[in-house]
Amino acid sequence: MPQLDPIREARRQWDAHGWTDAAPGMAMVTSVARVHQLLMERIDAVLRPHELTFARYEVLRLLSFTRAGALPMTRLGSLLQVHPTSVTSAVDRLEKQGFVRRERGETDRRVVLAAITDAGREVVEAATDGLNDEVFAKPGASPADVVALTDLLGAVRAALGDPVED
Repeated sequence: MPQLDPIREARRQWDAHGWTDAAPGMAMVTSVARVHQLLMERIDAVLRPHELTFARYEVLRLLSFTRAGALPMTRLGSLLQVHPTSVTSAVDRLEKQGFVRRERGETDRRVVLAAITDAGREVVEAATDGLNDEVFAKPGASPADVVALTDLLGAVRAALGDPVED
């Protein structure tokens, strides 16, 4: 017996209960949440051998993209769009792993920088190779659909207040 799509069934229930105006949005939001779960499972499988979470990977990748290999902690949070507590937690763990070190700013000693180490550069490159091969190059849709979906999600993000470039 074929397996029932729980999101289609939820949509059917929304319609049956008279919530027809909200049913398409519920199905869209629930679908996005489920796709997020599925993609995170794939990402976690790639990053687990490197002892990284996606949040810590993002910190390392961002630091590796900078000329100096370092950013103020406050700037990291802003660029990653996460709460300062999340940045502190990720950097704490990366520091314990030897992938990041904290430094003081040269011009303003009150500024705390997160700086990527050589070990951090090695692990982020290996992790990126894995993510590119196993997740990003095979996201589960055709290249044209990936572009269209990214554009649609950009429109949703913009409508919800995210800064999105045209």
